[in-house]
Amino acid sequence: MKWLMRSALVLGTTLGIVLVLREGLTPILALLALAGWSLLWLVPLHILPLALDVVGWRTLLRATAVPPSLTRPGRLFVIAAVREAVNRLLPVANVGGEIVGVRMLCADGAEAPAVAASVVAEVLLTIVSQLLFAAAGVLLLLHLTGKVAAAANMFAVLGLALAVVGALYLLVHKGSIFERVLRGVEGMLALPAHLRGLLGQAKALDARLRELLGHSAALLATLGWQLAGFAAGASETWLALRLLQHPVGVGSAVVLESLTQAIRHFIFVVPAGVGVQEAGLVGFGYLLGVGSDASIALSLAKRMREILFGVPALMYWQWSWVFKGASDVRSSD
Repeated sequence: MKWLMRSALVLGTTLGIVLVLREGLTPILALLALAGWSLLWLVPLHILPLALDVVGWRTLLRATAVPPSLTRPGRLFVIAAVREAVNRLLPVANVGGEIVGVRMLCADGAEAPAVAASVVAEVLLTIVSQLLFAAAGVLLLLHLTGKVAAAANMFAVLGLALAVVGALYLLVHKGSIFERVLRGVEGMLALPAHLRGLLGQAKALDARLRELLGHSAALLATLGWQLAGFAAGASETWLALRLLQHPVGVGSAVVLESLTQAIRHFIFVVPAGVGVQEAGLVGFGYLLGVGSDASIALSLAKRMREILFGVPALMYWQWSWVFKGASDVRSSD
């Protein structure tokens, strides 16, 4: 997996460099200079979509009977910011953040099976909402450009992806997947005694997950909050292009945001979506009449926001674990 991610990073970086060199660095930097410090507004603007996602996750945590004292919105927002920063800024194939989030909430006192079940369900719902948001983007692209063939191809890909997600849902809901995986590992390897207890945790996780996936109201509510979060995220694209002196309508902003984020999420092996995001914005921007220089400048503005929003979250994460370690040592003394 590490070899695959490293290769993907090299290919993505090469693609990004080629796109920049083809367009020329000077016009891209000129657009960024034109926007100047006003691009910093993208940082606080990101609070809204992340907060909407947090409301959705909180709904799932409540459905798994996690105590209200452990699901305070402020605390969940901090954990969600750390999760996102880990996924966006570290080479973890877009899944490491979920593991970190589970550990952080469990450190607060929550039961691991309940938290893990909420995160697994949230990831499944995120994929579904991402596909629905992308489908809305394709419809808007068809409306704005009349590109019937391109829209048909995109819908075919989205339909295939939705079928895969449906199969995955059935496997998770009906198949006791975590217990089966652990039993398979146990059958191939002689697990140490201290790891055999994981089988009981896997059974508990499967049970909690089956119970949670039966809460239709909670699932639909979470899906709605996630879609609202994706829609709010399109405001970042709309504002950034306006500041870069290449304003677009709300529909075009939704197209760029939905389809680019879909590509970035589903080609998850490329760390931080390097090159993938730039290529997506350039390609879809071309269909909408947005110049390549503006598309690449937009991508760089988005990456600036990810760094300024994510680095403090990563610093807090590291500080909190160091502080917790020191507290544990003092307690043992």
